[in-house]
Amino acid sequence: MADINEPTQKREIEKKLLQKIIDKPVSHLIKYKVSPNFLSFGGFLSSLAAGILISLGFIHGNFFLAWIVPILIIVSGVLDVFDGEVARQTGKVSPEGSFLDSNIDRISDSVIIFGLIYGNLVGFIEGFLILFLVIMISYTRSRAEIEGVNMKGVGFLERAERMIILIVGIIIEIYVYAITLWLTGDPFEYFFPIFIKCFIIALIFTLAQRFIHIRKSLKNVSIK
Repeated sequence: MADINEPTQKREIEKKLLQKIIDKPVSHLIKYKVSPNFLSFGGFLSSLAAGILISLGFIHGNFFLAWIVPILIIVSGVLDVFDGEVARQTGKVSPEGSFLDSNIDRISDSVIIFGLIYGNLVGFIEGFLILFLVIMISYTRSRAEIEGVNMKGVGFLERAERMIILIVGIIIEIYVYAITLWLTGDPFEYFFPIFIKCFIIALIFTLAQRFIHIRKSLKNVSIK
């Protein structure tokens, strides 16, 4: 039988490793009084810029300019980590800030997905399926936590993992497209469609993991 505390233990290990990396930059942000909300909006603007560039075909354009896209997504993810840590260390954690951050994250995810759709990297059906799954993965956590279920670390693809895998997929696509175009004059265009299908399967698996965890956690909870 799986230990119900495994997700929490996983998240704690990741948190300790992350803490060592971000301590110094966070201390500088606090020193210069950069607000968590400023970082949140900076992350959103980075995602918006990435989504627009993807929709304009930058990934399959100039090899060097194509790198702007993954860099912007990385910046968005880094700022998302920084805003929460700055808020915690300065005592500015609030329901309003948490609400704003959560909604900005969903919008940021959406603009990147729409960029993939309009950039013809993902079909409409696949794109909206990804959007549906991402929203549902987030919603199940929010709804379960209202019922008192600990959701920390539950699920194979949480937002950080989704961002990392998507960044890796885009970087590989940039290389594969550019190298095959240079070598043969005919770019290999099948990597990203295969990657996206695997990504969708991983999202479905994550959603199933959360449903199973929530069901087990609520199974013996009685309504008063």
